[in-house]
Amino acid sequence: MTDQPSLADAGADNARASQSRIGSRLPVLTATAASILLGAACTAWSAIPDQGTTGAAFLLFLIIVCVVGSALRLSLGWIPLSEETYLMGAPLRAWLSFLRFIRVPPWEEGAAITIIWLELLHRSRPWHTAVLGAALIAYLIAVHLAETGSTPAALRPQVPALAVGACLLALGAGAGMLHPAAAGAGSALLRVVAAVAVIVAAGLVLPYVSTRSRR
Repeated sequence: MTDQPSLADAGADNARASQSRIGSRLPVLTATAASILLGAACTAWSAIPDQGTTGAAFLLFLIIVCVVGSALRLSLGWIPLSEETYLMGAPLRAWLSFLRFIRVPPWEEGAAITIIWLELLHRSRPWHTAVLGAALIAYLIAVHLAETGSTPAALRPQVPALAVGACLLALGAGAGMLHPAAAGAGSALLRVVAAVAVIVAAGLVLPYVSTRSRR
């Protein structure tokens, strides 16, 4: 007499399989939610200054379109696309066409370019631009993690470059807040530290560039 698996065992196996699928999707869901929130935050932050500048409203519209397109692409990217659409109804074909369309444009790159462009149009304080730059980098990192399904631990090799970039961003904001006429030991020291940071950043980036060029 052979042992037959009980219904309880089968239910337990199904529950474990379901938990495993949810666990494997959790990093993607978390990164997707973070990218959507960061995209909305960058959009709102870039729109804080006065919108009286010519073309600012149009740029803000483009930013919203790009951020919404990115959110839709990341949220619906898990849906498989069927190549056989001949026997499908018109609504289903339209849905598949929409899914294909949102996966084509470079939404995140367009959002980053238009956000920076809008920031350049405004007379923003240096700290405002620095905060926007940090949020924009976090947005692009979150999008990368959502696309690849990786965890933040995958960024560990890039921590030195990210740290140097954060320091350069802070130094740039600090230099921008210095009054042009305020020449002295403090401003000279800031220039020296900025020059050293640029050299260190170049030393961190050049090996990666040379490795990519040899491939």
